[in-house]
Amino acid sequence: MLSFAAAALAAGVLYWPAGVGRSRLTGLRRRDARVRAAASCGRWATRRCGLLLVGLAVGVGALLAGVGGGLAAAMVTGTAVARRRAGRDCRTVASAATGLSDALGILVAELRAGAHPGDAIAAAAETQSDGSPHAGTDVVRALSAVAAAARLGGDVPAVLRSAGPAPLRAWLGRLADAWSLADRYGIPLADLLDAVRSDTEHRVRFAAEVQARLAGPRATAAVLAGLPLLGLALGEAVGAAPLRVLCHTMVGQLLLVIGTAVACVGVLWSARLVSGAVPA
Repeated sequence: MLSFAAAALAAGVLYWPAGVGRSRLTGLRRRDARVRAAASCGRWATRRCGLLLVGLAVGVGALLAGVGGGLAAAMVTGTAVARRRAGRDCRTVASAATGLSDALGILVAELRAGAHPGDAIAAAAETQSDGSPHAGTDVVRALSAVAAAARLGGDVPAVLRSAGPAPLRAWLGRLADAWSLADRYGIPLADLLDAVRSDTEHRVRFAAEVQARLAGPRATAAVLAGLPLLGLALGEAVGAAPLRVLCHTMVGQLLLVIGTAVACVGVLWSARLVSGAVPA
């Protein structure tokens, strides 16, 4: 009887439909490849658009104010593009952190209802991709990778630390630390993740408050950056003709490049000081 059962078990193992598993893994890999390709194409298009704007600014500046004008226009446009990209990245990270906090709330609720961690993470990722107002590709992709690792019994903390883009890894690292504590000391995972969710919400709220209070310093920096243009306008109004000096003399071209470089460095340095006050 035992030999018959062993033979039946061996036959079942031999005829187990492994093709379904392979097809699922292939589908996951293809979907991940499509997501990565779309993200890389978006970054490439953004970078190319910025370079195109800088090149256009160089041409217009050279036509209007000579070689120095072209260099000055390139520096001003490059600074503006860099500041716009930094602001967009900051908003993206804040939205992704908010989406991660919402996903953690769903994950905690699923775990406390008795769901498997892999199924709970998959449910959180599905909610993010379907109906969350803060849904983001980075959050959904990271949660999908973690769900696959949890279902297959992989190293979930390692996947969390390597999943997602670099700005989001600090938030996922806290989640990985909580998961490691639960695995090592047997602490309930739902309680630890709930603590991480609460901490994430507080950090996002505090960062938003700091950003709002920094609106005044940012406006002051913008006004100071625009004062040279006001000086040029006043000089033209009193008949000093500063534009003729800057555009048609060698010394003026040199001063135009140096002054523009100093102004752009001041804008970038003030932005660095202001962004350093925002907690990560």
